[in-house]
Amino acid sequence: MHTMSTITPLTLTLGGDLTVNRVGYGAMHLTGPGMWGPPEDPAAAVAVLRRAVDLGVTFIDTADSYGPGFNEQVIREALHPYPDDLVIATKGGMLRSGPQDWVRAPGRSPYIVACGRPAYLRQQVEVSLRNLGRECIDLYQLHRIDEAVPLEDQLGQLVELQRQGKIRHIGISGQPEVSLSQLAAACDITPIVAVENLYNIADRTGEPVLRYCEERGIAFIPWFPLGHGDLVGPDGVLTEATRHFGHTAAQLGLAWLLRQSPVNLLIPGTTSLEHLEENVAAAEVRLTDTEWAALAEMCSRAEPWRPA
Repeated sequence: MHTMSTITPLTLTLGGDLTVNRVGYGAMHLTGPGMWGPPEDPAAAVAVLRRAVDLGVTFIDTADSYGPGFNEQVIREALHPYPDDLVIATKGGMLRSGPQDWVRAPGRSPYIVACGRPAYLRQQVEVSLRNLGRECIDLYQLHRIDEAVPLEDQLGQLVELQRQGKIRHIGISGQPEVSLSQLAAACDITPIVAVENLYNIADRTGEPVLRYCEERGIAFIPWFPLGHGDLVGPDGVLTEATRHFGHTAAQLGLAWLLRQSPVNLLIPGTTSLEHLEENVAAAEVRLTDTEWAALAEMCSRAEPWRPA
C-alpha cells in the first residue's frame, strides 16, 4: 500500500520573530545580462516582483553585488512601501568586476573577490539600506567569508550594525559553500539565523551543514535549487521524472527540498510570470512516500552541476 507522506510545514520562522512562507523568491536574475546593470525590461521585473507578493511570497533574496545595486533598487521600485509581512534579505562582502564573473577561470585570477574589511561592510550596509529604502535590513548575510580578515572582525562589524538597529538578523552565504567548521565558528561569535549554500536533489554535499542547521533551528537557503537549470532542461533528470510523477520539473525539485528538511527556505529565481506561478505552486505537490523515494533515487544518478 502506498501511503501519502506527512504534510510538509509551509512556513519557517527566522530568528524567532520573522515567519515567512518557505517558497520565497530569488531576485538575482532581475538585472541586466550576466547579472550586471539594470534589468533589460524594468517593467517586466517590477511585474514579476509584484506578482510574487500577490502569490503569497513573503521572503525575497537579493545582494548588493547583483547589478551591482540595481537589483535592490528594482525591488524598492516595485514594492516600496513594503507589506508588513515581507522579509527582504540582502548580502554584502563580495566584489565583482563585470558581467558573468561568478567563477574563477582555470589558471586565472578570481573575478570575484571576498571583501570582509569592516569599513567596507559598514559602507555596503548603508548602500543597501538606501537602495532598498529601509531603515533596517531584515536579514543581512555575509556573502563570502574573507580568508584575509578574521571572521570575528567581519561578523563583529555586522553585530555592531545590528546594535545600531540597521540589521535585524545575521546570516552567512558561501561560494564555495560555507563549511561545517566555518558555520560553527560563526555561531560562536553571534547568533546566525540563516545559511545560504549550494544544495539540490542531485547535489547533496551540503547535507552535514543542513543537519547542523536543523539541530539549531537555523534556516538553510539552497542556492541553485534546480542545479543551475540543468536539472530542468530538455535533458534534465527532473524533466524525465515528470513522465512518471506529473507536475513540472521545477515543482518536483522544489517540492523535494521542502520535504527534505523543515528548515529549507527556497529562493527559486525566474523572470517569467508563468514560471513564478509554477514555482510557488510547488508547495502543493503531493506524492506518496514510495514516489518520493523513487524520485530521489532517479536524481541521485544525475551528474551534479558544480561551479567551476
